[in-house]
Amino acid sequence: MTTHTSTNTAPVKAPRLEFAKAAPKAFRALIAFDAAAREGLDPALVELIQIRASHLNHCAYCLHMHTNDARKAGESEDRLHMVAVWREARHFFTEREQAALALTEAVTLVAGAGVPDDVYAEAAARFDERELAQVLALICTINTWNRVALSTAKPAGTDER
Repeated sequence: MTTHTSTNTAPVKAPRLEFAKAAPKAFRALIAFDAAAREGLDPALVELIQIRASHLNHCAYCLHMHTNDARKAGESEDRLHMVAVWREARHFFTEREQAALALTEAVTLVAGAGVPDDVYAEAAARFDERELAQVLALICTINTWNRVALSTAKPAGTDER
């Protein structure tokens, strides 16, 4: 039996700015937008969207937070491990989840090629208009949170909720 020990001794960077304290109105507005975006959506879908956007944005802080939240909500380790490669592991995800993950990628990476018509059409076929708007709002909020966490150098594992 092999024992694995961590050899990572890289220091954790100190945050650059306490965003919530420095811009409390903006922070509260973002919290409210996030809460409104989640309303009526399946909590598992919410976490999958947030995890995938955080992968794409390389946001360790949010990825750590949302994978932990997903586990607490009962998400399986198998599905969590497959989110990053969902196209190669479609059988782990429902058609709605796949459509949401594809839309998450397109919106997160919007500067590259916009949101392709086929990706949007597939999401529109899987969600009613209100749900689709909620999914889009959620994708926007996690991308904003990722940018706040990355800009302020929030270290993974320091979620204080």
